[in-house]
Amino acid sequence: MDVTVIGAGVAGLSCAVELAQRGVTVEVLDQAERLGAGGCSWFAGGMLAPWCEEENGGTLICELGAEGLSWWREQLADREDRAVCDDPTGRKASVGAAMNGTLVLAHGRDTGELTRFSRLTRRHEWLDGASIVRLEPDLAGRFTTALFFRDEGHLDPRKALTALVQRLDQLQVPVRHGVHSRPGGKDSVHSQPRERSSWTIDCTGMGAREALSDLRGVKGEMLVLRTPEISLSRPVRVLHPRAPIYVVPRGDGLFMVGATTIESDQPTRISARSMLELLTSAYALHPAFGEAEIVEIGTGVRPAFPDNLPRIRREGNILYVNGLYRHGFLVAPALARRVADFVQHGHRFPEVMNADLRERRLA
Repeated sequence: MDVTVIGAGVAGLSCAVELAQRGVTVEVLDQAERLGAGGCSWFAGGMLAPWCEEENGGTLICELGAEGLSWWREQLADREDRAVCDDPTGRKASVGAAMNGTLVLAHGRDTGELTRFSRLTRRHEWLDGASIVRLEPDLAGRFTTALFFRDEGHLDPRKALTALVQRLDQLQVPVRHGVHSRPGGKDSVHSQPRERSSWTIDCTGMGAREALSDLRGVKGEMLVLRTPEISLSRPVRVLHPRAPIYVVPRGDGLFMVGATTIESDQPTRISARSMLELLTSAYALHPAFGEAEIVEIGTGVRPAFPDNLPRIRREGNILYVNGLYRHGFLVAPALARRVADFVQHGHRFPEVMNADLRERRLA
């Protein structure tokens, strides 16, 4: 059995790794000229926070995410020899994976948000001010209560994507860039005769919109700041009724600050309002961010279905893995396992799998 995976974002690479590790012959095709170019995975937060995400994603995202967290531990965290990749400078660097939990905070006037958040989530503990300082000394005197999700983690998405490509290279899986594979087009891999490939796994996100008519785009905006004046060991979420943010440490004084959620499929530049909100919220977390260097401003369009839950949809010998919304790194491994189980054994997973698209169109 041969499988062609289209799309080299986190969904496509996870599917390719999972299949290849099971002995399936796989190739990965991507229309971008290089890894990460134009893909929303490149601008992700990389938070592996299934129990935090239960607030908005519900039980399904929590369960898929817990499975994904375990997968990432196996792929990156527990195997140091596979948790190393080449960065753009040619040096060796860690993928930035850490399992230090998630700290959820709220400013004094918004502490009611912590209570609401606690009611919608599980596997957390309440912390007082002294406990917060023991976890994050640089937040001393700034917060009096918090929620701590001890079992969660985070990774650097760009280094993790590179590490997955490195893993595929070890498994002798080719990853070919600059291959146009728009579904239904004259140059599409879908429309070309395949002599050997028995399945095509489409992980092209918004590129599959022609086939997935109910797919919509949700724009996210982020900043990368650099400051040596503050150190954090884990992602920090700051709750706010209108503009919640998260700050994720990336090492070497770098912090990713995100992210907005805007109903738009246009990957335009960040808006002045979003920039102001992100910077103001980071400054409110710690004044040192007011003097930070803005290293990068990024935007990405995340594919989502109306209920913001992921799907695996089948049309003939094509499986569409899509709708990961803002949970890409969290749930992609669980979807990859289900894709592999279906391709190899025909197992169905009603929680994420729909009927054949052609059957739905005739219904």
